[in-house]
Amino acid sequence: MSSRRGVGLSAFQNRTALSTQYASHGASLRSTHASSLENQLSVFQSLLHNFALQHGDTIKSDPTFRAEFARMCNAIGVDPLAGSNVKGKSGSKGKGSWWAQTLGGDVNDFYFELAVRIVELCRATRGENGGLIGVEECRETVGKGKGIGGGMDISDDDVLRAVKSLEPLGSGFSVVTVGSRQMIRSIPKELNTDQSTVLEAIQVLGHVTCSMLEDNLGWSNARSETVIQDLLADSLVWVDAQAVEKEYWSPASMGLDDL
Repeated sequence: MSSRRGVGLSAFQNRTALSTQYASHGASLRSTHASSLENQLSVFQSLLHNFALQHGDTIKSDPTFRAEFARMCNAIGVDPLAGSNVKGKSGSKGKGSWWAQTLGGDVNDFYFELAVRIVELCRATRGENGGLIGVEECRETVGKGKGIGGGMDISDDDVLRAVKSLEPLGSGFSVVTVGSRQMIRSIPKELNTDQSTVLEAIQVLGHVTCSMLEDNLGWSNARSETVIQDLLADSLVWVDAQAVEKEYWSPASMGLDDL
C-alpha cells in the first residue's frame, strides 16, 4: 500500500490565498511604478516649459534648434501643436496649442501660416504632379515665399509638422514615403503597391517604359499598361511620346526647377 497522502482541501485554500496575495502585491507595485513615472513626467514637462521660456527666441529663429526641441517634446508626450494642460505664467490653463501657451502666438502662427502656404503650393501644382510633391521641393519653394516667418529659414521638420497640423481638418493632406523620399500627398486617393513600385523605379532610373517594367519586374504587358494608365489619369506621371518607346516621367521626381 502506498504511504503517500492525498492533497487536502487546506492545501488548495493556501494556494488560492497565496495567489491572491501575489496579485495584490503586483497591483500595488504597478500602481506605485505608474505614480512614480507620472511624477517624473510632470517634472520633465515643467523643466521643458522653463527651457522653452528661456530659449524662446532661439526656438523661433533657428529651424534646427526648433526641430530638436520639438523632438524632446514628443519624447515625453507633449505635442507642441496640440492643446495642452501646461500652465502659463498666469497659472491658469490657456487655450490653443502648447507653442502658443509657452512662446506666445508667434511660433504657433508660423506653423499655421506655413500650412496655408503648403496648401496653396499643392493646389497650384496639382495639375502638374497629380497632388504628390516632395517635402524638400516644398520646403525650398515655400521658403522663398513672402510671409513665412519674415524670411526665417524653414526645415523639412517644419514642413512635416505643418502638414500634420492639417490632419484634424480632414483635408486629405498626408506624408507618404516613395522609395527613399518623403512626399506630401494632397489628394485622398491611396497609392496601391504597383503604383508605388513604378514611382520608386522612376525615382531611381529617371523614367520607365512598359518593357522596362516587364523585363525587370516580370509583369505582364496588361499589368504594366494598367498601372501606367492609372498614373497618367491622376497626372502622377507624364509621357514622352517622341521616344522610340513611350517613356514615363514623374514630375514629382523631377522638381519644379526641371519643369
